[in-house]
Amino acid sequence: MLIKKILSALLPFTFAVSCFAAPPAQSPAWKAKLNAAMPLMGHRNWVLVVDSAYPLQTSPGVETIETNASQLEVVHAVLDTIHASIHVRPIIFMDAELPFITEQESPGVTAYRNSIAKLLSPLPVVQKLHEQLIADIGEAGKTFHVLVLKTNMAIPYTSVFIRLDCKYWGAEQEQDLRDRMKVAGK
Repeated sequence: MLIKKILSALLPFTFAVSCFAAPPAQSPAWKAKLNAAMPLMGHRNWVLVVDSAYPLQTSPGVETIETNASQLEVVHAVLDTIHASIHVRPIIFMDAELPFITEQESPGVTAYRNSIAKLLSPLPVVQKLHEQLIADIGEAGKTFHVLVLKTNMAIPYTSVFIRLDCKYWGAEQEQDLRDRMKVAGK
């Protein structure tokens, strides 16, 4: 009986506290995470935009974030973020299996292929077997940061793997530098 009275007396205070308490901390949105990570990332880092069945990798540098967004929306946002940077440019890899998936096997695959080709059209795309790309990411994650943005895509072999490279220093410039150093005996 005494416990009932105490609980009845405390109920209004509990309700008042719960109304004014801070809401639970929200995990950062994927766009905010992407924007925060990009200035820290450089050549040899990766950003992946993957389908919903992409495996959660355990290499220490691989960070996976659920976006709950469409594949094309996330690819577009990632490319915009990269293009707005002063320091990195994208090198695009996609699964070599994608062109061989039929509409009968996976409805919507043709529309996706057309849309992603249009979105990536100004950039060269390297086709590579899916298992090799996953192995490459596992290896890169041992030394470098890999940001994996998981989407709600439910079509196989649709992941877009983006390796970042230096925007202001290219392979040709690097080779020229090495050649000059070799001539100088360094």
